[in-house]
Order: sequence, then structure tokens, then C-alpha cells
Amino acid sequence: MDVFLWVIFPYLALTVFVLGHIYRYNTDQFGWSAKSSEFIQKDSLLKWGSILFHYGIVFVFFGHVAGVLIPKGFYDTIGINEHMYHFGAVWIGGLAGVATVIGGLLLTVRRVTNKRVSKNSAKRDLITLLWIGVVVVLGFTNTIGYTATGGDFDYRTTIGPWFRGILTFRPMPDLMAISPIGFKLHIFTGFLLFALWPFTRLVHVWSLPLEYLTRKYVVYRKMNTRKAVRGAEE
Repeated sequence: MDVFLWVIFPYLALTVFVLGHIYRYNTDQFGWSAKSSEFIQKDSLLKWGSILFHYGIVFVFFGHVAGVLIPKGFYDTIGINEHMYHFGAVWIGGLAGVATVIGGLLLTVRRVTNKRVSKNSAKRDLITLLWIGVVVVLGFTNTIGYTATGGDFDYRTTIGPWFRGILTFRPMPDLMAISPIGFKLHIFTGFLLFALWPFTRLVHVWSLPLEYLTRKYVVYRKMNTRKAVRGAEE
């Protein structure tokens, strides 16, 4: 079971992630967008939910890069000790997790309670939000409920090497087998999210609008309807 959960399943999820994106891009380029609902209803739930969720998830992502992809030895080399690292992980990671959870909750409430938004939403949009919420809440509770309380489990010497081993095709399932159940659930649901990713609106993450930084401004002018009507009559 450990081999399936921590070797076979991650590779299956990553394979679906890569091939699914290629398939989606080649068959559904018109659907490769976030399908913004701002045109339907612009309100405070969308404003604050979007800001908190997107900024929070960006910091969560870089936090995972810092904690899982970068080896512990690198921090020792540059002088960041255990206390300094965990202080940043708990406070910065905790705040990012809170922002992501609150933002996702606001967006979910809006999508469920707003009739116009709900009617123009696909079921997979709500499922995506809920599943992201499950992954984030599991990760948040691990950070706050375990790491912050002084637990002796160090994911940088277990989960970190295991994940890097997956990426370098040197899997070490034994490292995951000794991890607490909370971390296991977080990782399992995270890989399942990777497998679902290509078939949801999450694909818009890869379409960064970098051209907006250099393009000319689009000028919108208010039309005088009375003059337009008189002009049409003449």
C-alpha cells in the first residue's frame, strides 16, 4: 500500500497532470480561461475573496518551494537555523493559509448564494473550490496544529527528500510511511488536485497576462445616446 500511495499514485497524478494539459490545450483553447463572473455580479465578496485567495495561494506556493524543494542543508549553509526557519514557516505560512482559507470561503459563499453567479457556474467550478479548500485546510492544520505546537516531526528531512526523490525518479516511500496522518492526507489530496487540474478552470494559472505590462491602454468613452439617436435620424 505504501508503494502504491507514495510511488505509483504520485506518478499517475503527475502523468495525468502533464498529458491532461496537453490534451486540454489542443482541444479546448477557447475554454482556457478563468471565466470571470465579474461581469455578472461585482460585489465585495468577489473583491476581497479574490484578493485574499490569490495572494494567499501565491505565498503558500512559495512556502512549499522553500520547505520541500529546497534541502535543509541549504538553510544551514546560509545561516538560517531551526528556530528562524520555523518562525517564518509558522507566522508567514500561517498568515498565508488564513488568507487563502478566508478568500476561498468568501468565493465559495458567493458562488453558492448569488443566484446569477450560481446559474452561470459549472458544477466543477464549485467542486474545484471545495477541493482546494480541503487541501489548504489540511496543510494549514498541519502547520498550526502540529509544527507550531513543537512536534518533533521534521518534514524537511522526510517529506522533502521523498518529494525530490519523486521528481528525480528515485522514490523513497519509506520516508512517507513514517509521516503523521495529517501530512499524508495533505499530500494525497494535493496529488489528486494535480490530477484534476487539467479538467478545471485552474488551467488559467499558466496563461499569465504578461503582455498587459507593455500594451497600450484601452480607452473607453461614454456615448451620448441622444446625439447618437439624432444622428441616426438625420
